Amino acid sequence: MQPLAWDDFRLVRAIADHRSLGGAAEALGVNNSTVFRRLNSLEEHLGVRIFERARSGYLLTSAGEEMVTLAMRMAESILEFERRIAGQDVRPSGELRVTTTDTIFSHLVAPMFCAFRQRYPEITLDFVIDNRALNLSRRDADVAIRASVDPPQSLVGRRVGTIAWGAYISKVAVAETKPDLENVTALCAPPTRWVGLGDPLIGTAGGRWLANNVVPEAIAVKVNAVATLASAIDAGLGIGLLPCFIGDQLENAIRVPAIKPSSETGMWVLTHPDLKKAARVRAFLDFFGAELAKKRKLIEGEGT
Repeated sequence: MQPLAWDDFRLVRAIADHRSLGGAAEALGVNNSTVFRRLNSLEEHLGVRIFERARSGYLLTSAGEEMVTLAMRMAESILEFERRIAGQDVRPSGELRVTTTDTIFSHLVAPMFCAFRQRYPEITLDFVIDNRALNLSRRDADVAIRASVDPPQSLVGRRVGTIAWGAYISKVAVAETKPDLENVTALCAPPTRWVGLGDPLIGTAGGRWLANNVVPEAIAVKVNAVATLASAIDAGLGIGLLPCFIGDQLENAIRVPAIKPSSETGMWVLTHPDLKKAARVRAFLDFFGAELAKKRKLIEGEGT
């Protein structure tokens, strides 16, 4: 006897579900004659009736009921296999490799990870803190919280806000020099001191605004990292431009309201399409999408 194929079980289950050859044919994407021929061939092959033909439709025999039960178990096994392959585990668990920048982690999301761990204790977090945009397609990381104007089309996710930039000056510098914080022209020239931006920050919204507005002679120091920039401003080395979610949290500095660099850079929560259905990835996207949305005003420079 030839072994039964998965298509044989699908056929029987489709007829049982619809109680007609026509309904089964439509569900399977074939014509009625094909279903009729395959059913007769299967019953002949097994030597038993799988269905009783009645006026009310096709009714399962005891052999047919056994076959449908097995078909349902097989279908569930196949789905379970597909979930495992695609990462669709039943509950959020396992290792999750997360990439973000040092400043986003330190100034925005670190407390959120504590809450995430409490909610999903079976997920082990592996942080990859890097200011470069790691390649999620190569599985350098599973998920990313990133600043980007236009994320790669190969990724999927959610934009949670537009990252606003502002100008900040230490309270000590304000007390000592008493600058006119409403006079942008005067602020952008000596004797005002500025903390400038070096590579790779020149291309940011802050870097572009500095290049277009601040007199070069007013640049007292340059830095190449946002964390260093924040510390330099807070210490009183000069006025500097920062993302508002960092600058608004500095203890010793205030924002200069007259200076408002434009920005199109978004805050994104991202993953690769192949991973988006994994329970641990889905949990991460939902959780951080919601938590970062609560911080939208801070991200967009409108408050805390």
